[in-house]
This record gives sequence, C-alpha cells and structure tokens, in this order.
Amino acid sequence: MINRYNPNETLWERWSLNAALFPDKEAIVHWDAEAEPFRWTFSHLLSSAEKYALALKHMGIRKGDVCAIIMRHNAQFYPLYLSIASIGAIPAVLAYPNGRLHPEKFRQGLEGMAKHSGLDWIMTERDIEPIISSLTVGQNSAIRGILFPLEFHAETPVNNDEYREILNTRANMKPDDPFLLQHSSGTTGLQKPVLLTHREILLHISNYSDAIRLTDSDKIASWLPLYHDMGLIAAFQMPLASGITTIQIDPFQWVMVPEILLDAISKEKATLAWLPNFAFNLMADKIRTEDLEEISLESVRMLINCSEPVRYDSFVKFLESFQHLGITKEKFGASYGMAEITFSATQTEPGMQPRHFSADRQMLSKGVVQIAGTDSQQVVRECVSSGKPIKGTIIKILGENGQELPEGMVGEIAIKSETVFQGYRNYPEKTAEVLKDGWYYSGDYGFILDGFIYAIGRKKDIIIVAGNNIYPEDVEDAVLQADGVIPGRVIAFGEEDPSIGSEQISVIAESNLTDPESLKKLRLEIVRTGMQIDVTIKNVYIVPPRWLIKSSAGKPARKANMERILKSKEEVLWG
Repeated sequence: MINRYNPNETLWERWSLNAALFPDKEAIVHWDAEAEPFRWTFSHLLSSAEKYALALKHMGIRKGDVCAIIMRHNAQFYPLYLSIASIGAIPAVLAYPNGRLHPEKFRQGLEGMAKHSGLDWIMTERDIEPIISSLTVGQNSAIRGILFPLEFHAETPVNNDEYREILNTRANMKPDDPFLLQHSSGTTGLQKPVLLTHREILLHISNYSDAIRLTDSDKIASWLPLYHDMGLIAAFQMPLASGITTIQIDPFQWVMVPEILLDAISKEKATLAWLPNFAFNLMADKIRTEDLEEISLESVRMLINCSEPVRYDSFVKFLESFQHLGITKEKFGASYGMAEITFSATQTEPGMQPRHFSADRQMLSKGVVQIAGTDSQQVVRECVSSGKPIKGTIIKILGENGQELPEGMVGEIAIKSETVFQGYRNYPEKTAEVLKDGWYYSGDYGFILDGFIYAIGRKKDIIIVAGNNIYPEDVEDAVLQADGVIPGRVIAFGEEDPSIGSEQISVIAESNLTDPESLKKLRLEIVRTGMQIDVTIKNVYIVPPRWLIKSSAGKPARKANMERILKSKEEVLWG
C-alpha cells in the first residue's frame, strides 16, 4: 500500500518508515549496460546513507549548506544524495559536462550558478577537478570545498558528538524546511534555482500519485538525468517516498544504446516511464529489430510524454516500431509541468490515450482554436492534450493584457498550485516576473478545450510575421521532412528585418552534406517545406552535425542558437 501524505512528515522520516516496512524490497536498481545491475534494498540504501552522513558531517558540512552533485550516474549516487538531506544540507544535482562542451564554458556556467544559487560545496569526480578547482581559489570564492565521495573510505570512524548532532538535526527537521534545490531547465540564460521544501515534495508526490493511480506493484524505469525535474521528482523522489522500485539508467549510456531502456523494462517488469518527444523518436529511429529479441513491453501500463508541446507523431512512430512488443495506444500518457510547481500541473487519465485533434493552423496563429475540416488543402496542426489539472492545481489562460480568456482561445498558461515554489533563490527580480498574486506565469502558450489543457509553444519563441503568430515547432516539423536534414536537428526563429519592420522566419538545420550543389538543393527544399504549411522561410543556415546548442533538458535553445548564428555566419555552410 502506498504511504499517504502526512503534513507533519519529513522526507527522511518517510524513507526511514519505508526501510522499516519494506527492508528487503528493492528501492533502486542501478542498471548498467556493461555489468550486472546493482540492487539497493530500502534498508541497505538507508544504512549506506548513514555512513556517508557521518563522513560529510566529519568534513564540516552543516545544516543549510547547499551541496552541488556533479557526478555521472553510478550506484553510490543514491545513498550520497540521501545522506546530504539526512544532515539537513540541501542537495542540488547539476549536469555532468559532456564531451561537446568546452571546459571553460562549463566552468563559467558553474561559476554563475555558484554565485546565484549559493552553492557551498561541490561533490564530483577527479576527471573534472582541473576544470572546477579554480572556483575555490580567492577571497571572493563562494565554494567552501570540493569533495570526491567515490573516494571516501568505506567506514568513517564514529564521532559520538558528531553523530548526536546528526540525530538532533533530524529530530528538529520541519516539513517546511528547505529540502532540495533544482534548477529550472530554461533554454536561455542562467538556469534559475528553485528551492523546495519537504512539504511541497511530499504533497506533490501524493497529488501526482493519485493522478497516475500509483500502486505498490508499480515499477518505474528511467534514463532521465536527475538534474531535471522529470527525472528527479517523477523517477527518483516519488518512488523513494512511495516505497516502490525504480530502475535507474545512466543517460549517457541510454543515448549510446537506447534499447537499454526497453531491456530494463522487459527484464524488471517495469510499469511506468516518462519520456520527452525526442526519446520516443530516437528509440523508434535507432533501435534495430535484431536488438529486440526476447524483449517484451507487456508490463508497461503508461509511457508518459512530458513535453510542451506533446508531439502526436512521436506516439505514432513509437507505436509503429514497438506495437509487436505489447505497446498499445492506450498505454500512452501525457503530462505538463515544470520545476517551479515541483513537477507536474496536469496528467492524462491512465488507460486512455491523450486527446488530440487537427486544428486550423491559420486560425491558431490568430489565437483562435478551430477544429480543421475535411478540406485536404487546409493547413493543420496536430494538437495533443496534456490532460487535466491534477489535485491541488488550477490553470487559466491569459491574454496579452492579463485578462482570463475563454476556452478555445490561445494565451499564456498560468498555474496556481498547492506546491508552487516560493521564489527563485537569490533572484527576486526573476521571481517578481513569474509569481503574481499566487499564480505562476509559465511563459508557455496554450489553450483549454473541454477542460483539457494543451501546451503549444513558448511565448518568447513565437515568431510574429505580419501580425500572425508563427510557432517555431510547426516550421521545424515541416523542415525535418526535407531529405538531407539530420532528424531532430532543426531550429526555427524570428530574425528582424529592418527593411519591412517585422520579423522573418529563419531556420538553422544540421546536415551531413558538404558539396555546394547538394547544399543549394537542400536550401531550396527547406524553403519548399515552409510553403507546404503556408509560411515563407526567408533565411536558411545549414550547419555541420552537432552544431546546435540544446538546453540541459534537451530542449531547443532557440535564442542561444540565433545569437550564435548571427555572430558567426561566415563560419557556417551555406545552402
């Protein structure tokens, strides 16, 4: 039976309760493509966390200290994370640098987060020590120390005074004490720090568990990075607090070998997974039939797409590729959320595929939702619902002047939630922009139809051409149909054209093509794809593979790419 929400409980108390109730039940299965899975039971996980807690206390970490974890997924990550929280410190998972990110760029980003988020300690691996060691140098350094937990001795001598301090800290923890720091996955600028309490997390888990009808027989499988709210809350905090098993996969391994997720689901009989659009597409495109021998997905009851917007064609591609393994359209779900409200604002009903319909794209560009007719010449957009608001959440759609819009009208999505954050840490000006009278202004455009929520794009990304709103996602979807464009590697944005006093549509597309004649043909083909959806693509920038920048959450960083292309046009390949 799933533990119910207790307003007087802390997460450490919940974990301790689960360890007492289910000592031998598997809490976390760390799945590895190159080794046997490492299996943490609830009791073993907590006892290992106790050992780490003693080591951290001995090293001087205090209640309220923010501990940034920059480590690759490994079996010791989980007790380390629990140990930080168990002594009243605040864990904050940050992205481990990938091979494409310049070391100096990574260091600068970390330095900015250290100053704005108030990081006190960095827990990491030796491999990246040279990049970040300078952060602890100098009188103005915000970082008190860099630690290497994977090198800690197995046993730390017990100091009775320190252990009594730990026990006293736990005894005095309150539900409204800060518990974790997660960073909002913005695609432009510095990521904003969201501080959440024990109460907010446990209440959100309770409300969301009801929405997906979580039971003690559920198992979650996830490759999602734990620095993102989808991975951290849905696939890590929720199962830990609920007393169910989660199978965790290193995101770097999943990208290289995407069938590892399906293998883990099959062998562990997992029932739930959260996936963004690109994950559905990548698995459908990259996994070969010969890699699917002895794999069954019959155990799955819901694969939840938590993207904005949710792509209907992502579901279709996945279904076509894996229907023979036991996937049906009724097993697809959708959710809409963000770190600022802990995780999710909406959820589709389990066992029912998300609602979708074809909308007249021209009317949608004018802010009006109109179901498309049967005219084959009509330009349409497939709209997929993210479900209805979960318990404790209210959603409304706002016009440009802040007025509430009726159903069927497009505007900014505003959310009032029991578990909305109190504000960005050390960012009062950013907090004031998004929190108004208890409502969180999401910056997403969407609409409500028959009570269902549809998120269709980011407000700041909208391209305004001759008074019409053009959604970059529509342009990107069209351009991806051009032969020669690398799947998933397209960015559309608005480029100012002073001669007409308006924006023009520009596209950056990655391609493996290099010879001038092929590039010229590809450019023309890209322009034609725009004409098919009745938009004019003015500028086409064709760039080499892996040129585009994406956010830490894998979302297209349109502003960053726009700025990069406009500064370095002479460096790119031209069609």
